[in-house]
Amino acid sequence: MKKILIVEDDLTLGETLKERLETDFEVTWASNQAQAIKRIREHDFDLVILDIGLPDGDGFQVAKSVNKSKSHILFLTAQSDAESRLQGYELGAEEFIPKPFHLKELMIRIRHVLTDHSVKPHKLNVDGIEVDFNQMSVRKRDGTIEYPAQSDLKIIEFLIKKSPQPVTRDELMDFVWGQDKNANIRSIDNAIVRIKKFLDLNNDDVIRNVRGIGYQWTSTDRIKNEY
Repeated sequence: MKKILIVEDDLTLGETLKERLETDFEVTWASNQAQAIKRIREHDFDLVILDIGLPDGDGFQVAKSVNKSKSHILFLTAQSDAESRLQGYELGAEEFIPKPFHLKELMIRIRHVLTDHSVKPHKLNVDGIEVDFNQMSVRKRDGTIEYPAQSDLKIIEFLIKKSPQPVTRDELMDFVWGQDKNANIRSIDNAIVRIKKFLDLNNDDVIRNVRGIGYQWTSTDRIKNEY
């Protein structure tokens, strides 16, 4: 059975995660940096799930103590700004999930990390603009790099996955935000506007607004997918 270390100082969330994951994995829970580093030195884990904000330090310091040849790293944290994500990936993280999160999505990503260890290209090129889903970055034509919201990148991925079928706003809401009550239909429309801006798209170019339904990703010769 795969072994997972959860590093989470929120007692309620830590207990919930441990209880849920124990149905499929052998789970250890540490509530602070010192406990986590001690557990890592004493045992080998297949996956370490890290919060960043800890009462006696941060998850980045814990990540530095992880043996990357033996353990995978997944950050689960409210600190999901571009700088934090970049630092996490530089420390070897394979996934970076922002809070609040959907438990089903977390389970899917955990299984992905633990069952697929091969390195796969995960990029999209739209007329010279490169989207790197692993690094959660967008490289513009002039070489500058932007870090859009993770939710925007998830919308792109979902639209591509469902293409050429149109996707309803409700489907996008459920996939991207799950049970987050702060999100609404307007959140989808605002995200599409941001996506079109950083991909330098016009009107219904590539992402088409399907009246009465939602949005559709259209395939053109200008787009190259690397999955």
